[in-house]
Amino acid sequence: MTNQVNMNEEQQSQWVRDQYQVATKYLADKGLITESVAVEESRYLVPLLAVWKLKLLDGTKTWVISGDLPTDHSNADVAPDARDAIRHFSLKWQLQAENLFKAGEAEQNKFAEMLVNRAEGLYRLYEDEKIWETKQG
Repeated sequence: MTNQVNMNEEQQSQWVRDQYQVATKYLADKGLITESVAVEESRYLVPLLAVWKLKLLDGTKTWVISGDLPTDHSNADVAPDARDAIRHFSLKWQLQAENLFKAGEAEQNKFAEMLVNRAEGLYRLYEDEKIWETKQG
């Protein structure tokens, strides 16, 4: 979050737009087409992460996380808000990492270590009350 100080408002807005494109392209690559974004429910911690609540063409809603971490998604039913969505991704990644470690392949271990690192960072953000005091993204 310290890098945010080095970014002007225009650069921060561009970062948010770029992350929206990352999220929608990620979904499109999985055959999921975005209809709209719930801006008031989405949150951005520039330049760390963006958590998007997106409505898909089929009417379902999904959380998508992107930024300085793996882009991932889950059905919106897993969390009532962006803060709990961050917690969900943290736990999801810890489980994925555990399964990768159990597989015991050296290449997968590096990815698993990165997942654990990002999962722990997400959980710290989830627990940080100062981040969630305001409704601003």
